[in-house]
Amino acid sequence: MAKQVHILFLPSRDSIQVEAGTTILQAARRAGVLIEAPCNGAGTCGKCKVRLAERFRPFAQPGGTHHLTPEAEAEGWVLACEALVTGDIEVEIPQRISTQSLKIISHGQARPVAIDPFFAKAYDDAAGETRVLAGGALVATEPGDRTDRLFGLVVDIGTTTLVASLVHMVSGVELAAASSLNPQSLHGQDVLSRIKFTSDPAGRALMHRELIGEINRLITQVTEAAAVERGDIAEVVFSGNTCMLHLATDTDPTSLGKHPYRPVITGGNHVRAEALGLDVAAYALVYLPPILSAYVGADITAGMLAAGLAELPGVTLFVDIGTNGEMVLAVDGAMAAASTAAGPAFEGMNITHGMRAGRGAIERFRLESDGAVTVKTIEEAEPTGICGSGLLDIAGELAAHGVIDKRGRFVRPDGSKIPEALRERLNTCDGKPVFQIAGDIVLTQKDVRQIQLAKGAIRAGVELLLRSKGVRPEDVDRVFIAGSFGYHLQARSLIQIGLLPDAFEGKIQFLGNTSKTGGQALLLNGDLRRELEASVSSVEVIELADYGDFDQVFVGCLGF
Repeated sequence: MAKQVHILFLPSRDSIQVEAGTTILQAARRAGVLIEAPCNGAGTCGKCKVRLAERFRPFAQPGGTHHLTPEAEAEGWVLACEALVTGDIEVEIPQRISTQSLKIISHGQARPVAIDPFFAKAYDDAAGETRVLAGGALVATEPGDRTDRLFGLVVDIGTTTLVASLVHMVSGVELAAASSLNPQSLHGQDVLSRIKFTSDPAGRALMHRELIGEINRLITQVTEAAAVERGDIAEVVFSGNTCMLHLATDTDPTSLGKHPYRPVITGGNHVRAEALGLDVAAYALVYLPPILSAYVGADITAGMLAAGLAELPGVTLFVDIGTNGEMVLAVDGAMAAASTAAGPAFEGMNITHGMRAGRGAIERFRLESDGAVTVKTIEEAEPTGICGSGLLDIAGELAAHGVIDKRGRFVRPDGSKIPEALRERLNTCDGKPVFQIAGDIVLTQKDVRQIQLAKGAIRAGVELLLRSKGVRPEDVDRVFIAGSFGYHLQARSLIQIGLLPDAFEGKIQFLGNTSKTGGQALLLNGDLRRELEASVSSVEVIELADYGDFDQVFVGCLGF
């Protein structure tokens, strides 16, 4: 029989017995203890750090490629995904950033909507009851006149964040909104890692259960804020990327991760809310907006609706920047769409001092000509890390002021023409160049490479999508940047690092959370659903991988 070892997790004091040779992360998952591991144990993100008291360190053997400094190792930190347990140990899990402190944008550009929802209520005076209708069909009756008690919910299911919006479907008014971290991001930072995690039925069940549990918590939050009964929520709209809709409906997403990348869900339909475990009316339905492909989902089609792409004259480029770069090109209403895998760098993952947009995260960075540095953090707190918007600011400013050359390499301090104040910030760590941002927070050469890969993927997608329709960058009339993350960005930084062409200067608009506002439009007007479904059927999906020179274009887009 294999040797058994005992692990005690602190501060929760949960414990478990496992076979020797099990990793700390594997043991934690079996014990139901949450350790944040956004790369799903691949050993690439360095975010699953846990600490061991000195007497326990000989019984947890580190291994593989890690992201810890010698100083951190000396203090007893190990990566839970790599540390193999060989004896009884106690594991200290650091406290995560409170999800309540995350900076999540819930507002976005909306379009005027005539109120004509799929659900309706009609009072029957003779019977003294209210008839609840769905698409004109009777689905329930309620005692008394409750025609004004008709509510809907839009849930923007992002890869990293969730936003819930409670809407009065009689007046069209948003009564309350709440947001939080998508709990799935603690197990997998991007779509591909979640597909891998959910290839095991137990993993899929966990992902679904945690997501629905968090959505129900948000439902409680918004209904209490608006003094609304959850049983009066008649319809829910799920707006999210294709993988998120699969996981939200407990549908196997495996087909999204292998050729020919066919989704099981195509959207444009209802599922029963009760079957998903949502705490709303027993008769409630969940509407899934139509999707375009495995990697261009309902968040983008909802955004197309909110931005009015089908009605705009001229050339419009719509881009949602995140772990995936999804984009739609509209030329006098005729649309083509594409997606590209940007990776997790823009979410602060795979970055040495990267973090989500929580308290203390550096979100703005500016260099002056004399080398003076201005740093702004969320909630004006002491800097604790760098979030995505700060990361792009830093890279853009360092490139613009010659600290990083066109190939993404730090310049040598000796003999460079940069100001003395900047030369003093160029140091080395473990023999490799770093730039000091604030205190102990630095940007490493590896971090710069991660930024290059992410921005190069999106820029390559933009270049090839434009080329597919014979459009030059200078022909584009307007550029819409959508999404919560995109709203935090600055046009200056996007152009400085080459994520977008110079020709887009002065044309960039930030629309905010159009996934949510597009979902609200679909909630309030049933005709818009049919219009969107018809519009989506005519959108051409461009598969960038089919371009023989994709790799060449991508490499050409890596430079600053």
